[in-house]
Amino acid sequence: MNLQLARLLHLASPVLPVGAFSYSQGLEWAVECGTVKNEALALQWISDALHFALARCEAPALIALMRAWRSADVAAVARLNAEFIATRETAELRAETLQMGYSLARLLRDLPEMPEAIRSTHASLAEIAYPTPWAAAAAHWQIEEHDAATTYLWAWLENQVMAAVKLVPLGQTAGQRMLVALSPALPGLASEAIRRADSEDWENFTPGMTLASSQHETQYTRLFRS
Repeated sequence: MNLQLARLLHLASPVLPVGAFSYSQGLEWAVECGTVKNEALALQWISDALHFALARCEAPALIALMRAWRSADVAAVARLNAEFIATRETAELRAETLQMGYSLARLLRDLPEMPEAIRSTHASLAEIAYPTPWAAAAAHWQIEEHDAATTYLWAWLENQVMAAVKLVPLGQTAGQRMLVALSPALPGLASEAIRRADSEDWENFTPGMTLASSQHETQYTRLFRS
């Protein structure tokens, strides 16, 4: 197994200590109000979010940040980091990316192999979005863009499916069926993310997810933080 693959598995691991397991990104409200109530509807909700949010905004931002890190362009890192934070439409979504970004940046700070330039750049940012340190690690470990985007999308997908398994609720086999059904789209979506990063043709128009997230902020009982 080559080192880049091992590093990718590290970044995608559900035990990466960033708290990703505690967020549903509005899925919990969608279950609460009956929009998502079975495997088929969970599959559709997650697929829409994957295609219309992650592949069109978050993954392109990740690729652009990787390029900025590789070229040691601190100003570009700061600009892209701020621009991504500005795309978070609700308080919960904003808090999510900042908490996960802070946690991952702290982890990278404590890894001795990380160069001082990454630590100092993170320290210069008042707030850190999750894609920013993720891209720093991927760039430092010389991971190819397509592999990085595919892995980032997979990690998000796995987390969303496991949230659906807990919330709907669904059996573990149903969760695996959803992963098998949705994962073939990942390489194409990674290519789309790279194309959008090239052209800065980014968009984050997902009103259903935004409304679900805003409603979740006042949901009476919650398992998840978003």
